[in-house]
Amino acid sequence: MKHIATLFLLSLMASGPAQADPIEGLWRTAPDDHGDIGYIRVGDCGAGYCGVLERAEDAQGEAIQPDTIGRKIVWNLTSSKSGEYEGRIYAPDRDKEYMSRLELSGNRISVNGCVLGGLICRDGGQWTREQ
Repeated sequence: MKHIATLFLLSLMASGPAQADPIEGLWRTAPDDHGDIGYIRVGDCGAGYCGVLERAEDAQGEAIQPDTIGRKIVWNLTSSKSGEYEGRIYAPDRDKEYMSRLELSGNRISVNGCVLGGLICRDGGQWTREQ
């Protein structure tokens, strides 16, 4: 029995690094008020997750270079329950920050942002996983 327990512990230690959180990756945003689309790279940022605008396209799918490339679009994201994340979000098309709630389901994220303690909210649409 001791040998089985030892083998089990060794297999746990040898299993490799922990898997990435499901929210980590490259996400394609829904079109904004101008029809532009962003690609947000979400990763670990200390105590939570954040996402940086990696590239953008106009409504015709042509690459654009907004001054927000490299800017954090989502930050302080923490998992509130399975598949849900809360934090902050920046909307470049309106130059506003919101409290955010992201709901992850498979390869899609439903994005919502609110101000004034949730009195006024904006539907940020669906983001789709690119990587």
